[in-house]
Amino acid sequence: MDFSNQTVVVTGGTGALGRAVVGAVLAAGARCRVPYVVDSEADSFPYKDKVTLVGHCELTSEADVARLYDGITDLWASIHVAGGFAMGGVAETDQAGMLHMLNMNFVTCYLCSRAAIQSFGSGGGRIVNIAARPGVEPRLGAGMAPYAASKAAVAAFTQSLAAEVASRGVLVNAVAPSIIDTPANRAAMPTTDASRWPRPEEIARTIAFLASSDNAVTRGAIVPVYGRS
Repeated sequence: MDFSNQTVVVTGGTGALGRAVVGAVLAAGARCRVPYVVDSEADSFPYKDKVTLVGHCELTSEADVARLYDGITDLWASIHVAGGFAMGGVAETDQAGMLHMLNMNFVTCYLCSRAAIQSFGSGGGRIVNIAARPGVEPRLGAGMAPYAASKAAVAAFTQSLAAEVASRGVLVNAVAPSIIDTPANRAAMPTTDASRWPRPEEIARTIAFLASSDNAVTRGAIVPVYGRS
């Protein structure tokens, strides 16, 4: 995969999966633009001297999203890792909690996809979204229905958008991870066999392929990245 002379936006790039994605595309020659909200995440970001960081960028704000993409003349790919998770069933989650999940996972994805489409040149581009296993297998979403619904929205949006922009040479796909092998997830589930979970670096390789020009034909796919879980 070769991202030379191409700019790639990676939202959520300072998180566990995002760092792996940024590392993968940088290794393939990309120029990266990465938004952040929390200063401490930017301070500890291992690639802070190799990417363009866009500070205090709230991705549910149209103005901030516009600022993130402003001035990019060679955008090739937009990868939307930003999102969040909250455990909670319907009885425990009020309207504000439900909308919080939708904002974090779907609205951020929608606004960044829209900005990317407006920024791509005549040569097309690539968009990769992050769905989740409960979003494509909703019966696994017991106890987390608002989260599952927000990720299902990402999956449906990915497929609809892929059909909408294919004629422009823009290929849109998503990956759907199961539980990712991160320190936070290991701490939260200490009795679970984490060796069966996919690692961020493994998922990042799949994302990088979908975002690259090597992917010449795949669009509208929701790729399961479940590892052995």
